[in-house]
Amino acid sequence: MRRSSFGHNQERAAVLCGLGSWLPPRVVDNAEIAARLDTSDEWIRTRTGIRQRRIVEPGVTTSDLAVEAGQRALKSANVESVDFVILATTTPDRPCPATAPEVASRIGVGGAAAFDLNAVCTGFLYGLGTAAGLITGGMAERVLLIGADTFSTILDPNCRTSAAIFGDGAGAVVLRAGEPHELGAIGPFDLGSDGEGADLITVADRNSHFAMQGQKVFLRAITHMAKSAEAVLDKAAMRLRDVDKFVYHQANARILYGVADQLGQPRSKFVRNIDLVGNTAAASIPIALAAANEDRDLRVGHRVLLGAFGGGLTWGSTLLRWPDIDAL
Repeated sequence: MRRSSFGHNQERAAVLCGLGSWLPPRVVDNAEIAARLDTSDEWIRTRTGIRQRRIVEPGVTTSDLAVEAGQRALKSANVESVDFVILATTTPDRPCPATAPEVASRIGVGGAAAFDLNAVCTGFLYGLGTAAGLITGGMAERVLLIGADTFSTILDPNCRTSAAIFGDGAGAVVLRAGEPHELGAIGPFDLGSDGEGADLITVADRNSHFAMQGQKVFLRAITHMAKSAEAVLDKAAMRLRDVDKFVYHQANARILYGVADQLGQPRSKFVRNIDLVGNTAAASIPIALAAANEDRDLRVGHRVLLGAFGGGLTWGSTLLRWPDIDAL
């Protein structure tokens, strides 16, 4: 069978057809953080590229954000039902049961299979791979994938580094069954993990705060995301110069630029919105996609490479050609 430009050799593909995002209304700028911690606006901006982030009010949960983003994605796709709801999150409303079934019910797609997925900041990429597998394997016609996190609820309020980096938010996509040559067709994928680095990004138990060994994570993130990008392009028989836009997990501006430099690509090809929203963990890629679509930074037909790195350690990459889509 003839191989398409993205390396598909199956007759059925998962196609992006809906996109939505939601951010809490409360904006916390660097000055507010600097006023209560031993830091400054300049220190935060030069080390992270972040100017502000969105933080949930007390009592607002991950499911609240997920419902908003999920509803917007369904409206964007103009569909009322899906077969699966996948919620990628590190901050579920409670350890048990999973948050996804409640989200599905509140959105109005109760009865669909629903489950949580935790690959930390790579969660959305792992979710895309899972959703694509369900569709190409014939188990689903449509899947709603939501990335949502309220990292502010698990941070040490006295840690200037984590308090400055993370924000809260949610983003969602709807994938439908389609054909590999269509705009929006997802794949191939490169996904991986390294459990020997499990202690680099942790929440030890329910009474512990998030902890990260920043310098070690910084170096590994750049290395693994660059290698993953090369691996997925090799699977697709593509070259780096064929990629119009790179949309990576918005962890840190210096990491984004580090990946660009290691790949030898112009920094201008890398979508960046971390300055306005911070690191929103599993939500960051769909939030960045929605923002770039609205700003026309992503245009119909663009060849787009998605990538992420997170706790586990986990990482992943995939490809698509950008569809004509109205993000909400």
